[in-house]
Amino acid sequence: MKEVQDHWFRLAKEEGYRSRAAYKLIHIDDRSRVIRRGNRVLDAGAAPGSWSQVAATRVGPKGEVVAVDLKLINPGGYPPNVHLLQADLRDLELNELGGHPFDVILSDMAPDTTGDPMGDGFRSARLCHELLDRAALWLRVGGNLVMKIFEGAEYPEVLKRSTRMFDEAKGYKPRASRAESVEMFVICHGFRGNDGRAQTVEDALLPKRKRSKGWD
Repeated sequence: MKEVQDHWFRLAKEEGYRSRAAYKLIHIDDRSRVIRRGNRVLDAGAAPGSWSQVAATRVGPKGEVVAVDLKLINPGGYPPNVHLLQADLRDLELNELGGHPFDVILSDMAPDTTGDPMGDGFRSARLCHELLDRAALWLRVGGNLVMKIFEGAEYPEVLKRSTRMFDEAKGYKPRASRAESVEMFVICHGFRGNDGRAQTVEDALLPKRKRSKGWD
């Protein structure tokens, strides 16, 4: 298994990606055609930035990628249609992200793990629910979404909610994921609009952070 994982690490170095996670999105998009040329894409929890690299290539020069993370993302090497924002996604409004709905929302976000599978699974699912809350406001009708989740007791409910909000929602584990990893990706096509907006996480329970100052 170590040899397999070293393969993706070495390939990322050879092909100029910031991390081996790039191949997870490549495998997902090759299989499911989530991203199209000219799309406007939000990369949520983007650091270190390999998913934004892949997305920028796939949307082409007429598309746009907005990459958001609490951590600072190194701006080196990105084309001009990639915008970097250091911020807490939960504090942002759409007008701080360029003002236009997104065609695609991507998330490779995961909570800091504690070694408690049940607790880690709950926190991972909570991130997904928070992202679905934002997708209900920021994603265009017909848009697509990809988000990471840890398999566990909360996974079926996240998948169920996703199927209410989208025409299609399925779980998938790309071959670049570690075999022993509990991570899965929920791949959603065809956002239905208002159907999922009533199913939200209580914003009052979310910790508030300093608002973003704007584009990087």
